[in-house]
Amino acid sequence: MSNIKPSLAKGTRDFSPQEMVKRNYIFDTIKTVFKKYGYAEIQTPSMENLATLTGKYGDEGDKLIFKILNSGDFLSKVKPDLLTQANSNAITPSLSEKALRYDLTVPFARYVVMHQNDISLPFKRFQVQPVWRADRPQKGRYREFYQCDVDVVGSDSLLNEAEFILIYQEALSNLGLSDFTIKINNRKILSGIAEVVGKPELIIDMTVAIDKLDKIGLDGVINELLERGFTDADISRLKPVILLDGTNEQKLESLRSVLADSQIGLAGVTEIEKVFAYVKGLLKADQTVKPEVALDITLARGLNYYTGCIFEVKTNEVTMGSIGGGGRYDDLTGMFGLKGLTGVGISFGADRIYDVLQELNLFPESAAAGTK
Repeated sequence: MSNIKPSLAKGTRDFSPQEMVKRNYIFDTIKTVFKKYGYAEIQTPSMENLATLTGKYGDEGDKLIFKILNSGDFLSKVKPDLLTQANSNAITPSLSEKALRYDLTVPFARYVVMHQNDISLPFKRFQVQPVWRADRPQKGRYREFYQCDVDVVGSDSLLNEAEFILIYQEALSNLGLSDFTIKINNRKILSGIAEVVGKPELIIDMTVAIDKLDKIGLDGVINELLERGFTDADISRLKPVILLDGTNEQKLESLRSVLADSQIGLAGVTEIEKVFAYVKGLLKADQTVKPEVALDITLARGLNYYTGCIFEVKTNEVTMGSIGGGGRYDDLTGMFGLKGLTGVGISFGADRIYDVLQELNLFPESAAAGTK
């Protein structure tokens, strides 16, 4: 038997004892903040039924789900006519009934529905576990990575959104980060923009396109919008909104004018205003916390299940994707048969945070020394 050259699957890594000390420093710091705000820890399995995951992340997200081949003779249950079609979408349900979880939010919604008789609402939980995405590996982007999630279900109060802003600020500050921005938007505002532009049926196409503004630039976004069914006239109405500038207050004032004929759009503006007011009120009780929160109209978060406020956190000191994100989801548990249960949550990208701390030399001596 020939020797096999040892190698890692693309997008995965080993962690040495020294690296684990640093990683645990990140996990412990974030968990401490979660517990301070009254959240309890749960865990869910690494694999879920494929049907649990599909249809929750949009078409692009669904393509990134790692499917698990059925055990045994996995071709035996496939109908012969499917084998000759060369159509992966048609044959996948016959080959794979399970998948590695894509995120922690959908499994959490499934958990809440299955354990609804055992939990008290509002239910505040946190979860620190790995997730898997069949993405193209690059700097700060892995196929296996850890998320540190914190969610509350059973409460529609926007105080939760304000609290999550403080959790981001406190946890990241405790890790030594000082120059980062917490971006906020609202899916209702995006729905209102699509409505005003005259293409409410293309809301998903619009959000997928404008969410890429940082990656592909304005020209790239315009080209993608044209490909997705928007006309030049639509884009001429949309462009000034995408490029809104000024303070948060000025942007909100402009949006109130732009969205004057959209009830759902104005509702989103009101929600953002309330979150800002709640944050201001909470900060009066804690003068040491001063988060930099920016309203970003182009922030869309590609996940289909968000319905209200959405968040994304970016460091301004290192060229890196987001180190955190989240939002409100009103309908997620409804997909599993439990209607009318709203939730909101955020996530910390532990692996990207590790890379940022490493690049900025921000690990404390106790963690930097590792096991040496």
